[in-house]
Amino acid sequence: MSSSQSHRDRIYIIRDIIMKLVEYGQLNQTALVSFCGLNLKKHRSIFDKMELNGLIIKTEKSLGKRTVTVYSATQKGLEFCRTIIEPYESLFPRSIDINGKIY
Repeated sequence: MSSSQSHRDRIYIIRDIIMKLVEYGQLNQTALVSFCGLNLKKHRSIFDKMELNGLIIKTEKSLGKRTVTVYSATQKGLEFCRTIIEPYESLFPRSIDINGKIY
């Protein structure tokens, strides 16, 4: 891995997804992936597991001939952040590189 790329732990990706959904209420798939700085092909399994575990809800809406995938956070997802991820993050805070980027 080059020095310009950074690795973000899976738990922080999950937290970022839930927090963006809490902030916006619901987001379409494209916006959510973009706001969280993810690659859908690479991170689809995280979305699938979060949905399977009830942390997020995936809804498909028809807009004319196309279908839009919309995600929203669940109460279980919010509780997961509060009881599991926030204590984890206080013990193992994210690192900040020399450019101020969190990873």
